[in-house]
Amino acid sequence: MKALATVLLLITSNVFMTFAWYGHLKLQEMKISSGWPLILVILFSWGVAFFEYCAQVPANRIGFIENGGPFNLMQLKVIQEVISLTVFTVVATLMFKGQSLEWNHFVAFFFLVLAVFFVFLK
Repeated sequence: MKALATVLLLITSNVFMTFAWYGHLKLQEMKISSGWPLILVILFSWGVAFFEYCAQVPANRIGFIENGGPFNLMQLKVIQEVISLTVFTVVATLMFKGQSLEWNHFVAFFFLVLAVFFVFLK
C-alpha cells in the first residue's frame, strides 16, 4: 500500500511541477500572461510549486525504507525521474501542439525503464 501511495503522490507532485515549470509558457501562448513582469511569472510558478511540495515531501517520507516504506533513496529518485518525464511528455504533447514524439524519445523512454529495472536489482 505504501508503494502505491508513494507512486500516486509522486504523480500528483509531478503534475504540479510540470505546470509550475511550463504552465506559464502555455499562459503566455494563450495571451493570459503576456504582459506579466518576470517576477510575477516566478511568483505564479512558486505558488503552483507549493502544491508540488505538498505531494513530493509526503511521497518521499511514506516511500523511504527508513520510515517503513519499500524504497531506498536511489529507487525513489529513479521512480520520480521516470514519472517526471512521463508526466512531462503527456502534458507537453497535449498542451503544446507543436511538440511531437520521435523515435529517439521512445528509445530514451526504453532506457529509462531499464534504469528502473536495474535500480531494483539486488
